[in-house]
Amino acid sequence: MKIKDIYEMKKTVISLEIFPPKWDSPIETVLKTLDELKDISPDFISVTYGAGGKAKDRTIEIASKIKNEYNIESLAHLTCISATKKQIGECLDELRSHNIENILAMRGDIPEDPDFEFPEPLQYKYAADLIREVKAEGYFCIGAACYPEGHVECESKIKDVKYLRDKVSMGVDFLITQLFFDNELFFRFMEELDLAGITVPVSAGIMPVLNKNQIERMTKLSGCHLPNKMKRILERYEHNPAALKEAGEAYAIEQVIDLITWGVRGIHLYTMNKPDTAKRIIGNLLNIRKLQNS
Repeated sequence: MKIKDIYEMKKTVISLEIFPPKWDSPIETVLKTLDELKDISPDFISVTYGAGGKAKDRTIEIASKIKNEYNIESLAHLTCISATKKQIGECLDELRSHNIENILAMRGDIPEDPDFEFPEPLQYKYAADLIREVKAEGYFCIGAACYPEGHVECESKIKDVKYLRDKVSMGVDFLITQLFFDNELFFRFMEELDLAGITVPVSAGIMPVLNKNQIERMTKLSGCHLPNKMKRILERYEHNPAALKEAGEAYAIEQVIDLITWGVRGIHLYTMNKPDTAKRIIGNLLNIRKLQNS
């Protein structure tokens, strides 16, 4: 099923994100995660592409298992900055052969290796280049990333929303946001999308805070704002992992309930392959989910 149809069917779509294991780790590690996540009954599960696209084969393999063995809709991430048109074409063919209908089309991170050899000439510069090509295939439902606080590389929020509008006009069916910790910034962002005429469904990306160093690194890379409430949690519990985990999960639950009450179209939980945390957060929404979809 195409994810755009799931949004049509449900008031609030609940989705999860996982990432492939490293090449030196057995794929069974992520299958164990999926065994637990399936009990949450997510509407779809997305699979990241791996740093620099190195895990693309595993992305397709895992997305295929989610779709064809776990009977949960899958969303395969696809990045393009370091790819050739031939490689993208082969990837699309393989996704189609596994009955995968949904793609999250992104530019991808610039490889950190200074000796990395990009295609010459560069065949994809922006996510929009990939979106245009995938749309021409006519088979896939296309998702794209969006940034409530603006893309860290974009010179202004106004231009960032304009570029997003351009991507949607090229064929994007739904959007998933980068992580954020201040719901008011998300609400303001949604007002900006409304003013820009962007009407496709938007899922709010929520990442539970479980580790201070990790979240500080992520927020530095993304430019994400840490509210004072979250800063206090990090400062108070940074040396007590169990307490920080409890507080981080509680904060995420509060965020999610507020978003659903506001009327968000979807919640996309960045699980970090931690099924216990995902189950606790989504498990606190049992009655809310029933009410939303009744």
